[in-house]
Amino acid sequence: MERLRRIFPLFESLRGYDRGVFGRDAMAGLTTAIMLVPQAMAYAMLAGLPPEVGLYASMLPLVAYALLGTSRQLAVGPVATDSLLVASAIAPLAAAGSPDYIALALLLALMVGVAQVAMGVFRLGFLVNFLSQPVVSGFTSAAALIIGFGQLKHLLGVSVPRSSYVHEMIGDVMVQLEQVNLPTVLIGVAAIALLVGLKRWAPRVPRALVVVTLATLVVWGFDLHTAGVAIVGQLQGGAPPFAFPDLDLARVSELLPTAATLALIAFMEAFGVARVFARQNRYDLDANRELVALGASNVTASLTGGFPITGGFSRTAVNAQAGARTGVAALVTAALVALTMLFLTPLFEYLPKAVLAAIIMTAVIGLVDVREVRRLWKVKRSDLVFLVITFVATLGLGIQQGIAVGVATSLGWLVIKTSRPHTAVLGRLPGTTNYKNVKNHPSAERTAGVLALRMDARLYFGNVAHLKRILNAELGAEHDGCRAVVVDASSINDLDSSGATALEDLRADLDAQGVTLLLACVKHPVRQVMARAGFCDRLGEDHFFDDVHAAVTQAGKIACARKTTPARHPVASAVPAAGPANVAPQLMETV
Repeated sequence: MERLRRIFPLFESLRGYDRGVFGRDAMAGLTTAIMLVPQAMAYAMLAGLPPEVGLYASMLPLVAYALLGTSRQLAVGPVATDSLLVASAIAPLAAAGSPDYIALALLLALMVGVAQVAMGVFRLGFLVNFLSQPVVSGFTSAAALIIGFGQLKHLLGVSVPRSSYVHEMIGDVMVQLEQVNLPTVLIGVAAIALLVGLKRWAPRVPRALVVVTLATLVVWGFDLHTAGVAIVGQLQGGAPPFAFPDLDLARVSELLPTAATLALIAFMEAFGVARVFARQNRYDLDANRELVALGASNVTASLTGGFPITGGFSRTAVNAQAGARTGVAALVTAALVALTMLFLTPLFEYLPKAVLAAIIMTAVIGLVDVREVRRLWKVKRSDLVFLVITFVATLGLGIQQGIAVGVATSLGWLVIKTSRPHTAVLGRLPGTTNYKNVKNHPSAERTAGVLALRMDARLYFGNVAHLKRILNAELGAEHDGCRAVVVDASSINDLDSSGATALEDLRADLDAQGVTLLLACVKHPVRQVMARAGFCDRLGEDHFFDDVHAAVTQAGKIACARKTTPARHPVASAVPAAGPANVAPQLMETV
């Protein structure tokens, strides 16, 4: 049994399981299934797939996650953003809803699943950190608008080409305004109003099921499908089709960028949601096991006629609020969806597509993250720039291009920040031995003839030139003559070979100018690199100090001893002078 618990976290969560806990899990599974059935059909339609494909993706994949996942509340299944990515990737390759289109969706699910399992096995869950929250927020906000405007054709009952660009969607719909079907518009508007109203005034009511039931009865009772109202039609019920996707290498290469994007975004979305409810219920998550569980779910979806899935916030919230305590709730949900497919599909034949569009639109409106914009404006506006860039790029360039631009921009900014790290000139706070940035603490006093600096980053090949440039500028500004430099290395967590070489060059340059270099608070791993590079021997052990005050005190003594000797500092000049008093070549290169 212990081995089963190690392999399948579900069994670990069943310790002390009793009838009362099962009752709560069963109620949560029923509630989530009621919500999932219409959503699964709607998101399949959003992905350009037949509605039953969404239901196939909501059965056995849920079982796979329930067995392998470490979250006890996460409700996996089709979600809006993933469905939109699926449509944007496959639409250029095949006609929506065609057998070839479905085959590509199955292949994409397999690729996403394999990628996630591989990432989990090789413990690459940290890669999701490269998708910063502002980038994801900008992407999802833009995707929500694309999804919302993409449903206009279903709400108006017009036929327009599929597109991933908002301006094209609006233009195509405007051209077709004369063809608008009034009964479809009335059904769609009424569905949106009822969904919004029930969410506000009766949040516990399964609003999607209520709207689907009422709309289906109205269309069936008044024969509105004969008046031009588009309906779902006959669903292919029964057990899911078990088959292995066709591994066409040409198609695999075409879908690879989308598969990689989906694997990361789907995991980030699911793990972010799962972490919220794990914290509330006081248990731990394993990021790499979550990757394996989500990957297994997507592989299962591929083998059973489904398309890429992940954990959704709204369904997970409903699942948790309804009382889910273990993965048994997901098993109940899967069983009820299976019963629907086996026996209840005829009930959905007259379901109008406008209602599914209304469900999608009301669900994605919450993805437009205005609150995050306000927060970033207040907290850090540079992060807001990434959100806006990703938002604009997604709307203007497309779904995949938008997320790529956002990630590239944030990574580029990370490189810039690490190559130009924050560097502070330090001064002593009066009456203390504490040294602070003189820009932020005007009362901090600098020691005559001593320049104390702190660089807040690892020292590596990418920021060596920046350190030299800062030193050159500060030494040139010392009109009274600087005779000692103290580097507070407390914030330098790492040192590479280029950094060690640069420190030796810096020592030699300063020595040639009659300036002594002292280091304070050097961390042991950094000092080990310095020792292996021979820097410690050349600088001298007596030039290392355990605290900044001791280093500055010694530097002050050195400055006093050399007071009568003019220091040779680099001075900015249009015409470089000759002789040993000039700036060392390594420093002058960075000016």
